[in-house]
Amino acid sequence: MASSKKKRAARKTEDLRASLWPELDTDLLWDAGYDDGYTPVPRTMPIIMAIINDLTKGKPSGPAFLELWCRAYNEMYVSLGAAAALATHSGYSGLKAVRMWQERIEKLETLGFILTKNGSAGRFSHAVILNPHKVIRKLYEAGHSGVTKEKYEALAERANEVGSEDFKVKSAATAAA
Repeated sequence: MASSKKKRAARKTEDLRASLWPELDTDLLWDAGYDDGYTPVPRTMPIIMAIINDLTKGKPSGPAFLELWCRAYNEMYVSLGAAAALATHSGYSGLKAVRMWQERIEKLETLGFILTKNGSAGRFSHAVILNPHKVIRKLYEAGHSGVTKEKYEALAERANEVGSEDFKVKSAATAAA
């Protein structure tokens, strides 16, 4: 049922797009079901990145988080061995690019967004990405000053809008089950 509902919604969106841009060559659009290089990204990612940047003021780490996310796929594991490439793809350049990237990775780990392990590539060889909704919720509930009420509520609203269960308040009966 949910699948047919999604298909109907997709058809309605495609019909609207076609009516607004009748001359559009659809071969120019990204087709996640067909084109390689696709990874699922939470629809809340822009807010997640804004909150991460607030949490890491002066050393915005949102782009580094997004780069990790885009490499992780469903396993949520990332090899960090190619630090120079990871730094460049995160938007850092120059002689200090790798160091700046490593500082961001360290901040992401300190805040609880990722876990890292040493390996043959050194201090940052492997990473696991944790659910950013749960990390942000934990930081907010702990009163971390980097997570403003305004952005937290915007994230919770958007998550609810897109069907995420991460911010739903669980009743005592549900929690006990």
